[in-house]
Amino acid sequence: MSVSSLSMTACGSDTGQGGATDVKFGYISDYNGASLLAIAENQGLWEDADLNVDVKSFTNGPVQIQALGAGDLDFGYIGPGAMWLPASGKCKVVAINTLAYADRVIAQPGISSIEGLKGKKVGVPEGTSGEMALNLALEDAGMSPGDVQKVPMEPSTVVSAFASGQIDGAGIWYPLIDTIKEKVPELNEVASTRDMGDKSFPTAFVGGNGVDEETTTKVIGVLQKANDWRAEHPDETIAQTAEMLEISEKDVERDAANVETMPTADLVKATEDGTTDQWLNGLSEFFVDTGQLQSVPAPEDYYTGDLYTKAYQK
Repeated sequence: MSVSSLSMTACGSDTGQGGATDVKFGYISDYNGASLLAIAENQGLWEDADLNVDVKSFTNGPVQIQALGAGDLDFGYIGPGAMWLPASGKCKVVAINTLAYADRVIAQPGISSIEGLKGKKVGVPEGTSGEMALNLALEDAGMSPGDVQKVPMEPSTVVSAFASGQIDGAGIWYPLIDTIKEKVPELNEVASTRDMGDKSFPTAFVGGNGVDEETTTKVIGVLQKANDWRAEHPDETIAQTAEMLEISEKDVERDAANVETMPTADLVKATEDGTTDQWLNGLSEFFVDTGQLQSVPAPEDYYTGDLYTKAYQK
């Protein structure tokens, strides 16, 4: 059954002032996670869609998905490393956002290869794209996760632990790596998703399983309009994202350099011709190898591609 056959009585359906629908939206404080939300706010797109949106920052995707399951959020943003959670039925993907290449495995000065981390402490936020990057790098090197001492920790803890020398390496992403480099400028990037040319790493917006179809369609429509505005106004998008996140435009510009954006028409075409299925299946196959998924689910079971396409046709 298509995931667009949603419950019509759930969170996201409450009406606020003026009859607008109240929506609780999570994000990660980086270009991927925040740029469309910054645009939607600045351009008045939420208001135009009769949505009253309250946004809240989170450190990673899995925490947002927990909040979705608890009813504390209606929508959120995840990177590719958390895609196993919607694939396992925890939520639904409502819109593909970008292809991201911001994830790295970094190592302390003096360690110049992934092999050099064998037996050493490597910090990773579990279930995120940082852990994904580490596992992929180990796989490419003919190693296994057991070849390193994987230390689960929050993203902010990865930053402080690496900077203080408590860990030898980390699976983490930009812009957090820029923060680490301020303290450890001679760190080594020993693996990068940028160099894994045969793989695609989609980021996405996700919705709770109980959010109704009408609200989901409205949110998709706003994200599509914001996505096209971003494609046409890259410099203004960087400025608006920097303002929202209260960081410098230069920091956002560096972060955006690790992102491939696509006009909505291209994302609709990719949905219709099966390209997004290939992206999602590629990730699911990897998550089966890591044990995070038992089998590869059909993308239509957790990606509302039909709603995404219909919203664009409107």
